[in-house]
Amino acid sequence: MQKLVNINIVSNPEFLREGSAIYDTFSADRIVIGSDCEKAASIIEEINKPFGETIFITDLLSAEMIKYSSNAFLATKISFINEMANLCEKVGANIEEVAHGMGLDFRIGTQFLKAGIGFGGSCFPKDTRGLIQQATEAGQSLEILEAVIKVNKQQKYLLMNKAKQRFGKLKDKKIAILGLAFKPNTNDVRESIAIDIASELTMQGALVTAYDPLALEEAKQILGEKIQYALSIEEAITNTDMVFIATDWDEFKDFPLEKYEMLMNHPIIFDGKNSYSLDEISEYNIEYYSVGRPFHNKSNFYYLK
Repeated sequence: MQKLVNINIVSNPEFLREGSAIYDTFSADRIVIGSDCEKAASIIEEINKPFGETIFITDLLSAEMIKYSSNAFLATKISFINEMANLCEKVGANIEEVAHGMGLDFRIGTQFLKAGIGFGGSCFPKDTRGLIQQATEAGQSLEILEAVIKVNKQQKYLLMNKAKQRFGKLKDKKIAILGLAFKPNTNDVRESIAIDIASELTMQGALVTAYDPLALEEAKQILGEKIQYALSIEEAITNTDMVFIATDWDEFKDFPLEKYEMLMNHPIIFDGKNSYSLDEISEYNIEYYSVGRPFHNKSNFYYLK
């Protein structure tokens, strides 16, 4: 006679970020537990109590939806601020000032309102697509989320579009890409926008050299010999026609701007992470294109009284 086994399922979705997982473990906003068994949920709750963080117990499907919805909402904030950045460039506003002013409203907050070239990585793209797939199977459309994905796909080509507007064609242009990981403090290149940029530039005939503090070997597994790989920023940018900054590494922010003047054929930077302040960059003979921050002379500013 076959023995029946009762299995109690517990779901404990994690919200850890790559590059700060240890910090997030001990400083989480909340711990979510989903379960179909009260006793099993209580055991997981006791395990997590020593962390001293808010614990929320719910059913299995709701726990899964909390994970997907959280990442989808953060992805939405990113695509929204990038659309606003593109509008700011058209009308002459500064997206950093706009984002700061928005973030002063406690209902909005400042997190994930940093304009750039879009989101990548293993979570946001996967979870947004997964949520849309789940909705499709349930006969429900998620029009806002579909727009988020569309905006993100368009945004990753922003720097290339700016470069083509500046140069016309990119064939035979020597281009340095700073950053290959999808975010700083990790070697993860999954869904990396920098990888997509490098691949597209080579298809357009550009001569690409890339540097990343951690992700060179991982990038080689994807890009192979399509591009050259440098072991330092200096090596990457020497004798190049332009630089693309694609990952928000502190090493790039701290890099002396005068070295661009010294090492490049003509210092032109397309900055997808707004690494430098406009006041700082204006002190150098560098042609600089960022996201949502058109240059202004001080005489162009006016203030509402």
